Amino acid sequence: MISVPGSSGHPHAPGASERLPVDLRVLEEIQRRVLWLAVRMVDAANHERDTGDGVKVGGHQASSTSLVTAMTALYFAHLDAGDRVSVKPHASPVFHAIQYLLGNLDRAYLTRLRARGGLQSYPSRTKDPDGVDFSTGSVGRGATAPLFAAVTRRYVDAHFGPRPRSRFVALIGDAELDEGNVWEAIADPVCAGLGTVLWVVDFNRQSLDRVVPGIRITQLRRQFEAAGWHVVEVKYGRRLRAKFAEPYGDALRRWIDDMPNERYQSLFGYQGPELRNRFLEEAPREVAKALENVRASDLAPLIQDLGGHDLASMIEAYRECDAVTDRPSVVFAYTIKGWGLPIAGNPRNHAALLTPEQIAELRSALGLTPETEWDAFPAESAAGRWCAERARVLRRPDPVPRLDITVPVQVERSSPKRPVSTQEAFGRLLSGLARDPGVAPYLVTTSPDVATSTNLAGFINKTGVFAPVELPGCPDSLLKWEPGPRGQHIELGISEMNLFSLLGQLGLAWDLSGQPLLPIGTVYDPFVCRGLDAFIYAAYSGARFVVAGTPSGVTLAPEGGAHQSTITASIGLELPGVTFVEPAYVRALDWLFCDALRGIAAGEAGAYYLRLTTRPIDQAPFEAALARLGEDELRRQVLAGGYRLVDASAVDGPEVYLAASGAVLPEVLAAAAELAEEGIAAHVVDVASLDRLYATWRRGLRDDLRAARRPRRPGILDELFGARAPVVTVHDAASHAMAWLGSALGVPCVPLGVDEFGQSGSVHELYELHDLLPGHIVNAALAALAL
Repeated sequence: MISVPGSSGHPHAPGASERLPVDLRVLEEIQRRVLWLAVRMVDAANHERDTGDGVKVGGHQASSTSLVTAMTALYFAHLDAGDRVSVKPHASPVFHAIQYLLGNLDRAYLTRLRARGGLQSYPSRTKDPDGVDFSTGSVGRGATAPLFAAVTRRYVDAHFGPRPRSRFVALIGDAELDEGNVWEAIADPVCAGLGTVLWVVDFNRQSLDRVVPGIRITQLRRQFEAAGWHVVEVKYGRRLRAKFAEPYGDALRRWIDDMPNERYQSLFGYQGPELRNRFLEEAPREVAKALENVRASDLAPLIQDLGGHDLASMIEAYRECDAVTDRPSVVFAYTIKGWGLPIAGNPRNHAALLTPEQIAELRSALGLTPETEWDAFPAESAAGRWCAERARVLRRPDPVPRLDITVPVQVERSSPKRPVSTQEAFGRLLSGLARDPGVAPYLVTTSPDVATSTNLAGFINKTGVFAPVELPGCPDSLLKWEPGPRGQHIELGISEMNLFSLLGQLGLAWDLSGQPLLPIGTVYDPFVCRGLDAFIYAAYSGARFVVAGTPSGVTLAPEGGAHQSTITASIGLELPGVTFVEPAYVRALDWLFCDALRGIAAGEAGAYYLRLTTRPIDQAPFEAALARLGEDELRRQVLAGGYRLVDASAVDGPEVYLAASGAVLPEVLAAAAELAEEGIAAHVVDVASLDRLYATWRRGLRDDLRAARRPRRPGILDELFGARAPVVTVHDAASHAMAWLGSALGVPCVPLGVDEFGQSGSVHELYELHDLLPGHIVNAALAALAL
């Protein structure tokens, strides 16, 4: 018998209940059923579903079974309701099998793995039906997500009072440790001291293509220990440990410890006398003596007796980690890829599928029949009772996704009288929000060592820098850098990957920590690409946050081509779950920023990407549009995606539209004035959110096509581009990002933008290089009219 926590919390939490006894034999029975269901789900998806397209369904039976023991021990003997788990992508069938046995998944889903409307290929927060905590799939992302979720919980506890203590667990494959983002996260000081974090490494020593060469554990242990982690190895099961305690056992252990992965894995294809011969080849005679009394039929189970498949050993390892509360823990669970299957340890088993004959043999060996193979345990059985008990312990209340606050529609009542950049305005608006008593407590900012250069200094001076304990401040006459538990800015090292990883978890705090937040991050816009994988992961997971990429484009002229972002507008436009905005004027930024925070506070799904610049722009043209349209109407149009900055209807001549975003508006306005002097009515459309305009057009087009209607132009496009006239698009970004407007309007389009790497120079020089000066825009307009 072994004891596990009851329903009040884990054993190190205040008020934890007594441990409840469970029979290891019951856990082993559950483990066998988990293994079967996981394997059979993949089998059914591949052998019983006719997709009709000739593309294999796929799945990972071997990668699933290597984690069956670790996950059975976690869910049926260790976790509590507050704990959050990230499941290795290829072990998703194991997760779903466990949720089915716990009563959290309808049986019909078991035959719908990788099917439309069924279970996802890899665990998904937003698409799977059975309560996934962390989406996984991109290798390395599932490892770091719980780490940054624990950072978020530490922040939430400091600001809003302690929540019931949660453990943040990541189940990861050993090959995932090749990913650089894992070590970027581990190394960041913000992740230090997180005693609630546990990583369980499925140490099966195989990747997709190969057996991992050599013996890496010493290197990995040292890397984790150097980063301040507690390290546990669960290498051998009870049978091998008992054999090590016998005469010559030390020699046997040294022989296995020193054996390279490639050689150990090669032994899995042998049995009996041949296995003995190959195992003992070149071994010291003491090793042979240690195995003298082992029968040939028992040799393979003995040599393959690894700790990652020993339930008691895994539970003991988890408890050892629980006792270490001042730092994260990692458990290296030595496992066999394909454990329990005839393909165990085969170097080519990563995507291998059992044959129907092998499935039938496994079904029979587990005492199941085609009629009972999908059954859960009878409610009255010992296993059924234990599943019900664990389901009760793990049951969670529904989270509250929204804040009961009112975000103002704008921070400032008027536009500045002097030229101002959107980057400067962003910092001022954020500082203004920090003075709002209803909004301020929920604001939290973060940046990868660029807080001051992205204009967060004012906010930091008001709210402070977050640290778990009070730390000495840095003397600075302009910036009050005084870290402590009440600070609201989380400073990271230079890692854009960590920035988006943290933003993603701050944006899920409503679910994973029971506290909605208003997270805001800043990053140099050119380096959005460096964190793109984490940005995509956060968006796919449904995280809610604002990120300001600034400064951007070749308008960051003296910095040269290496720091001039040209494709980030396309990223913002095309990334699902993200609303991209690029305002040129302060009042438009104010409205868009407040609207983004309003949506997050209201629990609306999605993140927001603000692309900003350091170029000061005269605000008078916006004020003229404001006087013409009125505040309510102009705000409505800005939030919809754009507005007419200049209405040239009074000019009696051919019409052309100049559509532009961001820093290039002064050049566009100058071109419009020159065209008006030549008798051409050049309307200027300030595209404040290319994303919203495109989404509105694409959504309407799709609905019309599905209804077999004649496509209609959406209302906002009609308002901005009323007459049928050619369009010139102008953008300090790749020219194609805005070029779709011609197709949407059904008119000739001449796109101007940045389609090659820039170089250092002044804004005027680089605009000249990329055809963004007023003269270029005038020529483009004349060309568009000629078309």
